Amino acid sequence: MDFTDVSLTALRVFRAVAEQGTFTAAAVSLGYTQSAVSRQIASIERAAGAELLERRRDGVRLTAAGRVVMRRATVVLDEIDATARELSGLPGQAGTVRLGWFPSAGAVLLPTALAALRRTDPGLHVVSREGSTPALVRALRAGSLDLALLGSAPPFRPPDTESPPLVLRTLTERALRLAVPATHPLARGDFVDVADLRGQRWITSTSSGEDRLMGVWPGLDERPEIAHTARDWLAKLHLVAAGCGLTTIPAVLAAAAPPGVRVLPVHGGPQEQRRLLLARLPAPPSEQIVRVAAALRAAALAIDTPAPSSPPT
Repeated sequence: MDFTDVSLTALRVFRAVAEQGTFTAAAVSLGYTQSAVSRQIASIERAAGAELLERRRDGVRLTAAGRVVMRRATVVLDEIDATARELSGLPGQAGTVRLGWFPSAGAVLLPTALAALRRTDPGLHVVSREGSTPALVRALRAGSLDLALLGSAPPFRPPDTESPPLVLRTLTERALRLAVPATHPLARGDFVDVADLRGQRWITSTSSGEDRLMGVWPGLDERPEIAHTARDWLAKLHLVAAGCGLTTIPAVLAAAAPPGVRVLPVHGGPQEQRRLLLARLPAPPSEQIVRVAAALRAAALAIDTPAPSSPPT
């Protein structure tokens, strides 16, 4: 089979599998059966005369040949989508930047950056979507994202081991914080001692992939009592406000805490640092990507700078 005979459907399926990480997830995202996805991948690999995906127990990874096909497929599919927009009479979006973000970045940092861009670059179009760090990294590799905001915890390993390495920039590095009900005895001081976290009730969340249980203070020397589990950060914080338990939050989320919640540092143990990273592929970025990255850096700096204390009354 000649590779020039490969269909656009096969290219779209191939990109979806590379981005989603599994045949099953790609089938769900496309509304196809898994067998249909498998057939499309088999056809494109026959045309290429090589395996494009390495099948592993934890999903799939692009081979060297797969990275070549993905790079070219992304260009082809983007051009087809642009052509479809022009033919339908929609305005062109040559200034579009595709941005991914992990959940805690969406509450404060992302809105702050996008509001600034609307003032300074009203013609710049940013489309964004939320995802876990592993999913966002796959989307960057698949060419369906230009930039991604990622979270990182010690020992701060690279987000993947693929080549070439992603370009990473640390936007903030702050200690993990604790969200406490304002009526809780731990809320009376300016910090919480790590020894006082024993015997508390916790509000947690779990994420897919390699992310561990989130919400319990790391390294707690007892089996935690999990009172509630929620995926949404806002839901977790409102459960804290209702007095249902404690939860950990990144410092970048402190400004989003609702009334009834105190966000406090924890003393007495190792500092639990968290980094906010901005990631992209190593190819030279477009002017639009540079402007979005600059807005995200400025927003991170503004959020990372503590507000002046209110004068005593």
